Amino acid sequence: MKKCKRTKNISVIVLLSGGIDSSACVQYYLKNGFSTSAVFIDYEQLPVKMEESSAKKICSYYNIHLSTIRVNGPEYCKKVEIKGRNAIFVLLALMFYPKHVGIISLGIHSGTPYYDCTENFSNDIKNILNGYSNGQIRFEAPFLKWNKKMIYDYCKLQKIPVELTYSCEIGINGPCGECPSCKDRSNFNVS
Repeated sequence: MKKCKRTKNISVIVLLSGGIDSSACVQYYLKNGFSTSAVFIDYEQLPVKMEESSAKKICSYYNIHLSTIRVNGPEYCKKVEIKGRNAIFVLLALMFYPKHVGIISLGIHSGTPYYDCTENFSNDIKNILNGYSNGQIRFEAPFLKWNKKMIYDYCKLQKIPVELTYSCEIGINGPCGECPSCKDRSNFNVS
């Protein structure tokens, strides 16, 4: 991960799911002195209430502003993998915050099978944002080359309150214990 230049002049919008990766992303930008806010996107995902609650707790903990964008998701959004999700999130932030100048960031990382967690995706979305904003908005994914264990280690080192996060892909009232996110939390002893 590259070291960030410390500046409060650059504004960052973190797309915050309420999970560990995006919560670590919030802490990363705050630690590096950026003016940071967060956006939670409700696209009618199954665990939306739990995720939004966690996003609110994280923002309260770090004393940053949280906005919520609500969209009607298609029926297939009830499944675990949602193709185009991260691209849509970035574009929604662009659309809902047209005066934003600075960074839009995701907590994506390596080790997943999804295109929208790859360096190719990152480069593609950078080009799209550059085109729409004439270079005024850039995309960053500070953990792009990290694996999940590296993010958990970072959270531990930085004392990120992972107990406030929620990372279940299909749980409604609580973690299902079976999805990849629940298994990750279990593998790294995160409750």
